[in-house]
Amino acid sequence: MGLPAILIIINLQSMCIKTTDQAGFDVVLERVPRRIVSIVPSQTELLHSLGLEDEVVGITKFCVHPGDWFIAKARVGGTKKVNLERVKSLMPDLILANKEENTKEDVEALRQICPVWTSDVKDINGALEMIGAIGELVDRKGQADTLVQEIRSGMASLKKTKKRVAYLIWKKPYMAAGGDTFINSMIEACGWENAFSRRNRYPEVSVEDITSAEVQLLLLSSEPYPFKMKDTEELNKILIDTEIRLVDGEMFSWYGSRMEHFPDYVRKMLHPAD
Repeated sequence: MGLPAILIIINLQSMCIKTTDQAGFDVVLERVPRRIVSIVPSQTELLHSLGLEDEVVGITKFCVHPGDWFIAKARVGGTKKVNLERVKSLMPDLILANKEENTKEDVEALRQICPVWTSDVKDINGALEMIGAIGELVDRKGQADTLVQEIRSGMASLKKTKKRVAYLIWKKPYMAAGGDTFINSMIEACGWENAFSRRNRYPEVSVEDITSAEVQLLLLSSEPYPFKMKDTEELNKILIDTEIRLVDGEMFSWYGSRMEHFPDYVRKMLHPAD
């Protein structure tokens, strides 16, 4: 199935760029952006992959990849609490946001500074659509198209293994990834069945819920709650018939260029000796 078309209209006389973002808002740029602020970590990493070293002028304190940008680029606060004055001082001509990761109030305030393109990613297709749209917006269509094809190819190469899986993102209380999340889409790409796919967002679950759901593989994420080996050992004592693994949360939840590395990560996670 192809990606939904995103229409970008370029007025050759004025070089005006008009598009609609994934949140349904019209975005109008006077020219190809030269000063970009990203308030979404996975999209910051994408901009680096597209070669926008000079164009990106501001990122959040959670934009840890790439490491040299994390050190050198101006920080504009966090994803949930953006320093609006700091953003304004950077004089951006484009801001990249996300409907879930950023607050509605911040995004609305940022629109008073300059155009904001907001992603709304719930699955792999939505992520690939986002990569293509941003690639066109920042004049990196060729690089974005190549990245999309590489991600598609990698995902198709995954050996599908049937497992009933649960993915925990939080402790006290335990919270799992539901069926309408990007994480669920990544789980399904492996051929696995999300035991909590019939529940939305990140439902609270108990050990009893995990047992009754007949979970075969329990994945403990490194973010937002940083599960450790002691958590695995604790659950192993209760869920004696369930395989439990610590996993890199960025690999399952960052919807950008990191997706290219997901297939290799899964293969090594399941077969570390290979």
